Amino acid sequence: MLIIFKSPACGDVTLFESNASQALGVLGKDAGARRGVVTVEQLPAATSALRAAIAADRLKHRCPPADDADDTEAPGGSVAFYQRAVPLLALLEHALKEGTPVTWGV
Repeated sequence: MLIIFKSPACGDVTLFESNASQALGVLGKDAGARRGVVTVEQLPAATSALRAAIAADRLKHRCPPADDADDTEAPGGSVAFYQRAVPLLALLEHALKEGTPVTWGV
């Protein structure tokens, strides 16, 4: 199943349910929620938490810091969390800048 994150501030971000659940957990949301909202008031903390999780995952995969996801694959040829989370981080940052919420599953 696909989960679509939306905000009027930016284009949609689509993640597989398993990846969305992981990201929602980082954002402090119910990882099993099929729909919900990150309010404008929650965006600063959510953005910081996701940024920290991306940095930690990059270290875990021994990838140097970067401004955005690159084409470097995680060990074993799989796509790492940090690579999947960067578009969601961009969406959260745009929403924060514009003062609009982020929703999913609605």
